[in-house]
Parts: sequence; structure tokens; C-alpha cells
Amino acid sequence: MERDEKGRYTMTIEELKIRQLTNQHLIEPTDKITVLHDLCGVQAQFMTNAMHSLKIRCFDFQEDTVKEGLVKNWTVRGTVHVFAEDDLPLFIHCNNGLDYLRNDWHGYTFWNQRDKWALTPKRQAFFVDVILEALKNSELTREELKDVCRQKGMTEPEEGSMFDQWGGGIREMCERGFINYVVQEKKAFCLSPAFTPIPEREAKLEMARRYFTHMGPSTIHDAMYYFHATAAQVKDWLSRLPVSSAECEGRTYYYIDNNQTYNQGIPKCLFLAGFDQLLLAHEKKEGLFLSQKNMRAIFNLAGIVMPALMINGEVVGKWKKKNEKLLFTMFKTVTRQEKNFVTDFACSLWNDIKSINFDE
Repeated sequence: MERDEKGRYTMTIEELKIRQLTNQHLIEPTDKITVLHDLCGVQAQFMTNAMHSLKIRCFDFQEDTVKEGLVKNWTVRGTVHVFAEDDLPLFIHCNNGLDYLRNDWHGYTFWNQRDKWALTPKRQAFFVDVILEALKNSELTREELKDVCRQKGMTEPEEGSMFDQWGGGIREMCERGFINYVVQEKKAFCLSPAFTPIPEREAKLEMARRYFTHMGPSTIHDAMYYFHATAAQVKDWLSRLPVSSAECEGRTYYYIDNNQTYNQGIPKCLFLAGFDQLLLAHEKKEGLFLSQKNMRAIFNLAGIVMPALMINGEVVGKWKKKNEKLLFTMFKTVTRQEKNFVTDFACSLWNDIKSINFDE
């Protein structure tokens, strides 16, 4: 870093990229739990994406043991994440602990004020007990829980409320600390281990500390985007955290020093996961790795964030692996040498690749 004419620290784009990549463990991998703590979990609409996010950041990734010590639930931005079990108090606030394991649904909630909500407080409490009793014996899929509830008299409209595709009563059970999703692709549920919720204000400050330490340097807009927060909320966190700042191309970037060294170069090749934290941690119109002209190819209009191929710090295409075939859809022409090291890197990630194609 250098100082400008006003005495402010400045960074180049390359310096920012190296810091963001290093802080997210994409240059030097670390252990699984550290990754999940630092990145506030990994987004998990699709389990294959979550597992790949860990695979490219962890030195201890093992297919048969990776899920040990992990849970899956609604967290940052109201989306489903996989995170470390000991972070349950950080993400599941339970109304500052007042609603923890409380099976009383009287009063206004986001869900029961909806026009098609069919569960009375009494009926919702009844089916919560039914679901908890069923889960005492084993993990159950969404469809299996529906069958259990139907056998206890649940009507079709009640089922639509409890098992609403966007969460419904099941999500409310997750948010009150009763249950978690099973860490797998197929939707299934399990009882949550006991924990003690911490106040939401305290929890969000800790998440912000992790964010500016391990996903920064970031702008205020970046943090607003990542947390779905207001500028006032982000500025409040910054006022209570030991942040430093640097200027780059007219923007102010904030970060927390973690005694990390940044003397390594940008990796030649990275296979980012779908919904990868490197892209989600920063406002997509201001991100450093993906050009605006290719944004919709990665962030599509259906809300899906595609797996991205990055060469020398630039997203140059997207990738898709199906069985033993790997297909790249390129946004720019790449050299034969670049194709060779991308191919070599792919074979180091997967040992079953038999076909690699570049669609230019």
C-alpha cells in the first residue's frame, strides 16, 4: 500500500484481489471449520455447490467425513447455508432468545399474516409437536414429514402453510432452534442440538467482524449487498469495529487486519462454486473479478449464481460437470497454454474426468 497526496492509504486493483482471495482461503487452504467460521458458512441451495466451495478452500476435505460437525439452516440474507454446528447461536437468534424452543404461535409473524395462511396458533403448535416426535427416532425427508402430518389430520391448506416452498411453518421451526436441515442435497430434517442464542445485535456485529476480516477489503455497498443491510447499519458496525481503510479508483475499502501476509500472486486458475462467497461477498456491479458485460452469464435472471472459471484473477467463463464430462462456456478466447493448465487443474480436482470441452 502507498499513501496519496491527502495522506490516505491506497491499494491497486491487484492488491485488492490478492487480499480478497487470500482472506477467503483461495490461495492458501486451511481447515474446514476455520473456513466456515471465517466465511459465515457457505450458501447451500444446491449441496454440490456448498461442498465445492469447501473443497477449493480446505486442506482436510474428505468426501466421507466433510459433513461431520456441520449443520444447514436459514442464515445470512435469509438464504440456506451450511455452517459449523458451534455457530448455531450466531445465526439462529430466536428473537434474542425469547422464542428459543417456544411452541406458541399467537401474535403477528411474517407467515401468519399472509392471505393463504391456514394454520391457527393451536393447530400449528399441534403439528410442531407431531414433527418433533417423529424426528426423535430418525431424520425424515420433507415428503415423509408431510405423510406423518397427514396421518394426524393435517388438511391440504394446512400442509401448504407448514411446508410452504419458501419456508412456512418448517422455516419457523428452524428459526426457533427446533430443527435443522440435514446436510445433504435432498431436503430432510433433523432435531437441532441444544444451544444458547446470543442477542441479534451482538451476533450481527460478530458476523460483520468476520466479514471485514475474511471477505474484505470491502466497500459499504459491498457489505449492504452481502448482508441485505442498510448503509446506516453498516456504518454502525464500522464504528464499533477496528477497521482500517484504503482508497482505490474513487472507492473506499474497509478491512480488519488479521496479521495475514499478502505476498503470493493471484492463482492461475480457480474453479469457483455456484453461489461462491468470493462473488457473493461483494456488490455484483462493483466486484473485481467479473466484468459487467458477463455478469448475467454468472448471475442469471432466475437468481442462480453459476460456477465460474477464473484465470489469472478474471472470470472468463462458467463450468459444468456432469458425470465424467466437464464443459466450459467461455466468455473470451483463451490460449492453448491456458486451456492446458485449466485441464491440468481440473484433473487435480477430480479423478474421474474423461471428457473436457471448451465452448467458445
